Amino acid sequence: MKRLPCCLLLALCLALPAQAALLSPESVYGLGEMKPRDSALRVKVGDMAPDFALPALGGATVRLSDYRGKKNVVLSFVPAAFTPVCSDQWPGYNLARPLFEKRDTVLLGITTDNLPSLHAWTLQMGGVWFPVLSDFWPHGRVANAYGVLRGDGMAERTLVVIDRKGVIRFIDVHDINRRPELGELIRQLDALR
Repeated sequence: MKRLPCCLLLALCLALPAQAALLSPESVYGLGEMKPRDSALRVKVGDMAPDFALPALGGATVRLSDYRGKKNVVLSFVPAAFTPVCSDQWPGYNLARPLFEKRDTVLLGITTDNLPSLHAWTLQMGGVWFPVLSDFWPHGRVANAYGVLRGDGMAERTLVVIDRKGVIRFIDVHDINRRPELGELIRQLDALR
């Protein structure tokens, strides 16, 4: 077996901590609060929700208007695939699926990532029960229509509750580094009854 020269071995050892730093959550977002900074809501409670059609994993196109008169809808905008809080938030909804179904509610997950990235990400998360939609092109068009597109091209971490008539009943634009509380979302869905 060949031995590595000392200078090459030293270079490899020095590179490992730098590589590990690239993979840490802190390298994606800074620590601490990441509240909305440069987006401005374009909708408010009581407005008709802007309709949209977005490509979903699996090849379908999902239209918000397809649910009008049939189901309540929760739009879950998240900033980016493969990021720590997003990778925790959506799989958490897998455990809460019966809570959504009991309230006759469909959840639509939306990011500005492209479909191949979303496919890889949902596989890594073990799958999700709800449609995952790509707002990649035209980039962030739907997030922008709702006023939750950040200047860096990501969506704010946002929940929008829409009733069966298509009216917005609740909006929560959340700190990017914090997962929205499920209990508050369920209370808002219960208020639709």
